[in-house]
Amino acid sequence: MTEEKTERYASVWDAIADTPQEAENLRVRSELMDKITALISENHWKQAEAASRCGVTQPRINDLLRGRISRFSLDALVNIAAALGRRVHVELLLAE
Repeated sequence: MTEEKTERYASVWDAIADTPQEAENLRVRSELMDKITALISENHWKQAEAASRCGVTQPRINDLLRGRISRFSLDALVNIAAALGRRVHVELLLAE
């Protein structure tokens, strides 16, 4: 029998990213998308209303709600958060 080696990663982002920098960018975008999605849900906004409030199109909100992370830059997500009257806080932590 042949033994298979299983690679272990700190996060799903580390597993799919080519570099630690890309993994961190994905993690931050994912976190911001989750928070914006939660805000839309908490306010019971339909996609069209959320789009209007965010200053984007309804299909763009659909992409966000479906977690299509590759379609959003960090800049775009910060702009959406700002359009919703939110301020994005950046904090640098020591790597674990």
